[in-house]
Amino acid sequence: MRFFAAPSLTSPRRLRPLLTALLLTAAPAAWGALPGGSAQAAQYVGSVQLTLNVDQTLGEANGQPVTLPLPPRNVGGRLMVPLRETADALAQPVTLVGGQLQIGQLMVNPAVGQAWLSGAAQEAGNVAVVGGAVYVSARLLADGLGANFTADGAGRSVTITALRSGGNPLAPQARFSTDKVVYAPGERVIYTEYPFDPDGANITARRWSGKQDVFFQPGTYAVSLQVTNSRGVQSEPFTRTIRVQGAAVDTPLGYALKYSELGDAISDPQVLSYPTVVAQPAERENFPLLFSDSPEAPSQSGVLYQDTVAGRARLLAYHLNALGKPARLYVMARNVEARPVQVRTERQGETAPTRVEGQLGQVTLLDYFASTADHTLTLAPGEFAAVYASPTLSAGSGVNVLQDLTTTGRVELTFLMLEDGLPPTLQVLQQLPYLPADGRHQRGTFPEAVRALRVNLTRLPARLVIGDGLVDPAITGVDRLTGQPMRLSGNYGVLYDLEINGTAGTAVALSPRGGLYRGAMNIQDGTVNQTTKLPRTGNAIAPNQPVLLWRPATNRLNIDFVPASGSSLPVSLVFYPARLPGLDGAVKTYQP
Repeated sequence: MRFFAAPSLTSPRRLRPLLTALLLTAAPAAWGALPGGSAQAAQYVGSVQLTLNVDQTLGEANGQPVTLPLPPRNVGGRLMVPLRETADALAQPVTLVGGQLQIGQLMVNPAVGQAWLSGAAQEAGNVAVVGGAVYVSARLLADGLGANFTADGAGRSVTITALRSGGNPLAPQARFSTDKVVYAPGERVIYTEYPFDPDGANITARRWSGKQDVFFQPGTYAVSLQVTNSRGVQSEPFTRTIRVQGAAVDTPLGYALKYSELGDAISDPQVLSYPTVVAQPAERENFPLLFSDSPEAPSQSGVLYQDTVAGRARLLAYHLNALGKPARLYVMARNVEARPVQVRTERQGETAPTRVEGQLGQVTLLDYFASTADHTLTLAPGEFAAVYASPTLSAGSGVNVLQDLTTTGRVELTFLMLEDGLPPTLQVLQQLPYLPADGRHQRGTFPEAVRALRVNLTRLPARLVIGDGLVDPAITGVDRLTGQPMRLSGNYGVLYDLEINGTAGTAVALSPRGGLYRGAMNIQDGTVNQTTKLPRTGNAIAPNQPVLLWRPATNRLNIDFVPASGSSLPVSLVFYPARLPGLDGAVKTYQP
């Protein structure tokens, strides 16, 4: 740290505030090892033997090169060394006590240029401030540490041999290793932690400095670990030095495709330049989607949407409570047959209540894919009952429900928003208004609740576009309350049944193209069936930051994808070769 040019020590009153600021800024916790490995050596041997030369920053610690940020200097005929930097190289702690620096038995007050050894004042000239850095006599520093001291006859070179610091006997010890010392750019670094506490207390916190799982630029990197035990006592930082050199074995994208966590964002500036793959429609049983999203934020109790179904149907409702009072969303079923009819809920996902719009679709899909719902209502002719009832929604909070039903006859389904105090009875329903659409959102019955597509991957990287309305057309239907045709932009509520062939040796990611996206997918890869959260944390928002979905183990991947309510469409599924050509594609794993 250099805060001011070398001032005269004859004006301590002028120096005191500046030096106090310097000492407070240079807190001991920030004084880690220098990038030459000297502190690392001290952690394994009994002594550190440090050799320094006047006016040179390069020295040796235990026979290994070490570079100090500041060189020793000849000041007033004494060989002086920078206090903090030399202490770092000797792996000795420096503490700040009442505005003074203490190292071993040596106490230094730079503001007045004074030093004390074991409490005895030392003669003037043993302390100096040069360029804002505190210097002390090399011999006096050695005496303060009880270290051996030798110097050449010309006073140009000095060697200090100091015992390793005893440290705090109650403090935990930070420890870690790496599988190598020298890495190629793009090569994964494997870390093994093994901190411990002298009394067996739990290690409750870890703080890393400089840690990266991979380094892409050649150079020398210091990585430190500091741990805290359950008593709140911190260890000294433990540091290792990593060298990165040679030919690159991976790029940032290639590394991310191999090692990123599923659901994490990866960087790919070229993602929008990849060719789109052509998906072929496939035969599959289909059924209607009843979609209720208009008025999205009703301001009074009323009917949001209504239609009659027979057999299978999917329901999707997405609404915010704008009544200014607590309310609930209901989906009511009325048997319009002259015989009893069963209404069976096969699958259901729900988010309610919430004020966070992005949560509405993601939590609903995670709930839907995990659903084991199998509930049946038997309705007598004309009987009216709720197949869904939301929790109470406070003013301004929202609800999203995705529900698959099967009926054994014709059933009228009605979506209602009712203020608290109004029961969902047939008598109340007959008095409620049919709320007009808000003109911005859709509602209606759409005959295509499932879109089955088959894709053959022949060229990588490639993209499959979903929900853009062009490559992937929007489904069309009708608003049964008005008779108006409807086009469902984004295909929200449609389940995409995707079969992707040629997936062996690929990695799959999702790239948002319309804005914020938070959702989920269900993936079947051989015998593995898993739901993936997209993204794992936060939001996907940038096209060039796709979210890693899966690394297929087989040559055919089946994906169930439903566009998430409250998120923006379109999105692209991006297929990469898991090992980019031209580089070492080996995946490096931890072997205990």
